[in-house]
Amino acid sequence: MDFGFDQTTNEYRDRLLDFMDSHVHPAEPVFAAQAAERAGTWTTPPVIEGLKAEARKRGLWNLFLPHKEHGAGLTNLQYAPLAEITGRSPHIAPVALNCAAPDTGNMEILSLFGTPEQKERWLAPLLDGAIRSAFCMTEPAVASSDATNISLRIERDGDTYVLNGRKWWSSGAMSPACEILIVMGVTDPDAPPYRRQSMVLVPKDTPGVTIKRGMTVFGYDDGTHGGHAEIDFEDVRVPVSGVLLGEGEGFRIAQERLGPGRIHHCMRAIGMAERALELMCERVVSRTAFGGPIADQGVVQDWIAEARIRIEQARLLVLKTAWLMDTVGNKGARVEISAIKAAVPEMAGWVIDRAIQAHGGAGVSQDYPLADLWAGVRTLHLADGPDEVHKRSIARRELAPYRGR
Repeated sequence: MDFGFDQTTNEYRDRLLDFMDSHVHPAEPVFAAQAAERAGTWTTPPVIEGLKAEARKRGLWNLFLPHKEHGAGLTNLQYAPLAEITGRSPHIAPVALNCAAPDTGNMEILSLFGTPEQKERWLAPLLDGAIRSAFCMTEPAVASSDATNISLRIERDGDTYVLNGRKWWSSGAMSPACEILIVMGVTDPDAPPYRRQSMVLVPKDTPGVTIKRGMTVFGYDDGTHGGHAEIDFEDVRVPVSGVLLGEGEGFRIAQERLGPGRIHHCMRAIGMAERALELMCERVVSRTAFGGPIADQGVVQDWIAEARIRIEQARLLVLKTAWLMDTVGNKGARVEISAIKAAVPEMAGWVIDRAIQAHGGAGVSQDYPLADLWAGVRTLHLADGPDEVHKRSIARRELAPYRGR
C-alpha cells in the first residue's frame, strides 16, 4: 500500500483541519456549557446546528459513506485520516459532519440493503441530518457478544411482524430527534444459528415501544450522540415490508454494519490519543515540580516517547486494515478488523491515562477533556464486540493451519 495521502485526501484534510481550528475547537466551551444546562434531557446543544450548516457549506458532509450516490464517495483509506481528525473532538466534530454513530452504521445498511421505499422514508432524512436513529441489538438477559443468543422474538402475523423482548445499550434512542429503530431479533428459532435472526425497521413512536431508561457511561449520558436506552418491545406491530433484505439476513447485515463501524471507532480513537498527547506535552512543559519543568522528568519523557510509538503503530495497522477493506472487502479484512478493535482502544486508553497522570488532579476534572475521552475509549473495549471475542477470532484463524497435525 502507498502510505502517502492522495490529492483528494489532502484536499479534504486541509478543509477539515481549517474547520476544526476555526469552528469546532472554539465551540467546545460553548458546547460544554449548553450540555450542562441540558443535562438529563438527551438533547443536542444548539451550537451543533450552526456547525452542521457550516460543515455542509464546506462540503464536509456524510464523508463516511463510500457510495457516491449517498456520500462523498471516499474509500476507507481516504476516510481514515479524516475520521482521526474528528476524534480530536469526538462529541462535536462527528455530529457536525453527520458522521456520528449510530447513524453512520444505520445509513450504511439502509444504503446497502434498503428498498427504494425504505431509503426514501428513512435514509433520505438521515443523510440530510434531519432525524436521528437507533440500533437495537444488545440485550440485558443474554451475553450479546454471541449474536446467536439474541432472544427478542419477531413473529409473523399476516402482513405484520409482532415484536416482543427487551433491548439495552440501544445507541441513539434517547434523542428526541430519533425517529427510527433498527431492531435485530429471532424470526425462526429452528433455523441454523446464523439464519435465525432478522432486522426490521420500527418507528420509535410505534405502540408497544417503551423507553424504560437512559443508560449512562461512567456517569456520562452521551446525550450528544443520542444516548443509550433500555427499551421494551411489547406486542409491537410493524409491516412485513419493514424487514431489511429478508428474513434470516440479520446476522449478515450485522456483520456488514459492524465492520465499518469498528474501523471508524478506531480511526477516531487515534485522534483522541493524539489530542491527549498534545495536552500532556503542553502541560508538562508549563508546570514546575522539584525545581524544574515536569517535562525534564525521565518518567514523563518515557510516557511521551511511548505514546508516540504506540500511536504510530496503531495508525499503521488501521491504515493497513482500511486498505484491505478497499481491496479485498470487509470479509477479507476481518482478522485485521478484529486486531485493530482490540489494539487501538488499548493504545488510546494507555495514552489518555498517562495524560491524566501528567495533569494531576486537573486530569480527572471537568476543566480538561481527558476524563471524558478516557470514558469513551474504555467503553470501546466492549462496544461492537468485546476484546476477548475479537482475540478469539484472531487466534482461531492463526491456529487453523495447525489443527489436525
